[in-house]
Amino acid sequence: MNKITEAKRIVIKVGTSTLCYKTGNLNIRRVQKLIEVMSDLKNEGRDVIFVTSGAVGIGVGRAGLSAKPKDMPTKQACAAIGQCELMNIYDREFLKYNHTVAQLLVTRDVISNKLRRENAFNTLHRLLEMGVVPIINANDTVSIEQLDFDENDTLSAISAGLCEADLLIILTDVDGLYDKNPALPDAKHIPVVNKITDEMIAAAGEKGSELASGGMITKLEAAMIAGENNIPTVIIKGDRPENLYDLFSGTAKFTLFDLGE
Repeated sequence: MNKITEAKRIVIKVGTSTLCYKTGNLNIRRVQKLIEVMSDLKNEGRDVIFVTSGAVGIGVGRAGLSAKPKDMPTKQACAAIGQCELMNIYDREFLKYNHTVAQLLVTRDVISNKLRRENAFNTLHRLLEMGVVPIINANDTVSIEQLDFDENDTLSAISAGLCEADLLIILTDVDGLYDKNPALPDAKHIPVVNKITDEMIAAAGEKGSELASGGMITKLEAAMIAGENNIPTVIIKGDRPENLYDLFSGTAKFTLFDLGE
């Protein structure tokens, strides 16, 4: 628990299902509360790095489309529309609490290229030195092959390594890892994971749950990436932003992945 309560530099990743309604439109009340809580955590003395999804989904809603497009040009156009909307809202809401934000849009080649990765590292650390809240998203608008980074779970773990974070927090629509589909009555919550097993990976791939779209399997992958840098990962439900307060006070329900040496 000390690894959570004593974490000074935290990466908070939020997915589309937490940010948006099923219509694709932003859940304004939830986003406002989330930013209020993150601002309060920063006021408490923590560095906050915010990894966001949602650009495509919000762009779909803003463009008046009835469903998420299947062709790449329209997806990327929606990402461009949605990213503007996201940053406009984030900038406005953080400013209410006197916090400045900065946008970092990255693609896989930024991470794999040594010089670009070093530039990203230096930029992140300077922003944190300046007291700025970095807001990171995949640069879906210029992705060449696909909208990658596995719904930004992988991106959040890589970002945690880049900024040398003490803790990665993934807000999602379940309150942690279960031994099977959490919708089943006999599913058991797993509070702490020190090793990700083949059984866990198999359970995370079951259909009919939050895992059906690959959501939980990518979170396990993110926990493993973070663990390689000795960064613990928390998976916690994001429908109530105050859960972040409960996490640091020790009263929340979540799963902690402590995979480091």
